[in-house]
Amino acid sequence: MSFLTHLECSACGTRYPSDRLIGLCAKCEKPLLARYDLAAARGAMTRQAVAKRAPDLWRYSEVLPDAGEYRSLGEGFTPLVQARALGKRCGIPALFIKDESINPTGSFKARGLAAAVSVARRLGAKALCLPSAGNAGSAAAAYGARVGLDVHVFLPEETPAAFFREMAAYGARIHRVEGHIGDAGRAMRAMMQADPECGWFDLSTLKEPYRVEGKKTMGYELVEQMDGRLPDAILYPTGGGTGLIGMWKGFDEMEALGWIGKERPRMISVQAAGCAPIVRAFEQGLDRAEPWRDPVTIASGLRVPAAIGDFLMLQAIRKSGGCAVAVDDAALVPAMREAGSSEGILMAPEGAATLPALRRLLDERKIDPAERVVLFNTGTGLKYLDALDSN
Repeated sequence: MSFLTHLECSACGTRYPSDRLIGLCAKCEKPLLARYDLAAARGAMTRQAVAKRAPDLWRYSEVLPDAGEYRSLGEGFTPLVQARALGKRCGIPALFIKDESINPTGSFKARGLAAAVSVARRLGAKALCLPSAGNAGSAAAAYGARVGLDVHVFLPEETPAAFFREMAAYGARIHRVEGHIGDAGRAMRAMMQADPECGWFDLSTLKEPYRVEGKKTMGYELVEQMDGRLPDAILYPTGGGTGLIGMWKGFDEMEALGWIGKERPRMISVQAAGCAPIVRAFEQGLDRAEPWRDPVTIASGLRVPAAIGDFLMLQAIRKSGGCAVAVDDAALVPAMREAGSSEGILMAPEGAATLPALRRLLDERKIDPAERVVLFNTGTGLKYLDALDSN
């Protein structure tokens, strides 16, 4: 049973009903967030009750939208692996990897798209569309196929070839676009404006309310997997930032549910040096991030020059006492190999970026070796074998 009550603008606070297809706030064009009757949910959603449920994303149904006739692919409740070998190398014994590569389609994007696609179908969507750097398009294509909706994915031409082949296998309609994900988004919107009768519903990052709801379950799982505690710091590879925003939202919900107290982990955004708008904005003390010109990185999921949720990411980072770190591309493939050979986890370059970021933060004494730290591996490195071969 969902205790969803309404949607609320993250910037101006305007409320909207949750029983119709909706995108951004009509007043200020900022992301909408789902709100729940947490006082009512608290009695049903105890940690003890949830522990007896199926180990998937939907064990948190009270604080998720109603997905209707949902057809799961097994998303959620991914392993939290203690990285003993990497921890020993880095000098931090309590090091963990949250391995999102175990999700359907090999990435954390399955969480958000499982929720967004299911709700869109329940509310009457006839076809779906989104720009993607790779993994989101794959997840949208898979869940679209699962519920019987056409999915149009707009992909930058430089996206690794494996993503094109994967989406084609799921039956997605692929649109190749010159440039980066921002250019892909503009191409998609231009096509929608040229054909107002196309009937596509936009699933772009934070331009609908429910991808963030699926992603927030990563935070709920951490609390369960750490026996009611939170880590001291979370290193999270950040493109559009839905997962970081979602987990921060989830922590507030969990406090209201009585799962945790006021403690919070430090949220640390990790970006590629060739595309680091959040890092730059954080370092300059800005509330918004200016678009990054000429973004370049082999980590396609980090090649996001502008994010509509930039202000929400920066708020979470600062409120948590965290920071933002940029990592050179030259460090990514060696980090992929190191994680693979020492822990048996083949990280995508996005997730691998957290390892050199951790070492830097340890050197700068921004992380104490005695702390409990979680690195997020957001996807499988199997889609980046060409990068491994060429480096």
